[in-house]
Amino acid sequence: MTSPVVSIAYHSGYGHTAVLAEAVRAGAVEAGAEAHLIKVDEITEEQWGMLDRSDAIVFGSPTYMGTASGAFHVFGEATSSRWAGQDWQDKLAAGFTNSGSKSGDKLHTLQFFQTLAAQHGMHWVNLGLLPGWNSSTASENDLNRLGFFAGAAAQTDTDQGPEGVHKADIATAEHLGRRVAQTARTFARGRIAA
Repeated sequence: MTSPVVSIAYHSGYGHTAVLAEAVRAGAVEAGAEAHLIKVDEITEEQWGMLDRSDAIVFGSPTYMGTASGAFHVFGEATSSRWAGQDWQDKLAAGFTNSGSKSGDKLHTLQFFQTLAAQHGMHWVNLGLLPGWNSSTASENDLNRLGFFAGAAAQTDTDQGPEGVHKADIATAEHLGRRVAQTARTFARGRIAA
């Protein structure tokens, strides 16, 4: 069996989301996937083809004003040509986001990604972690410290650069990458068995 192909289609306004995208890529590679980073605001025809050939696409964007960035929305609208032919049907999808606030309405961004994936007939891979940092014995260094289920979420102080992305949030994004790669491998085995 060949390695699953995972593409991370993301936008990063100030570099924080790019740190998470790299973490998702690293986790997917660690789990045996071929993984590609694709900046949606600079996407090329070759990269569109890579998305078409991928087993899984992980969407990533900062959360601005309660939703994904404008650049990511432009990309989402540009996928309509793939939607018309259902080119991405039965691929896996997942998502991650970052904002300056602990909540920052990040769930809405993840739900936007879920809806986009559903419109394409894709299968959503959730984070698969219980919430961290929610008891007196827990720590802000726990995986999933912000307690999201739909995807990986991060919080970075607005006066910090990309180096300020919390290590637990990076580790959570790596976990998501591994989970997507492992799920893609399981799906591929199922197709072979069927």
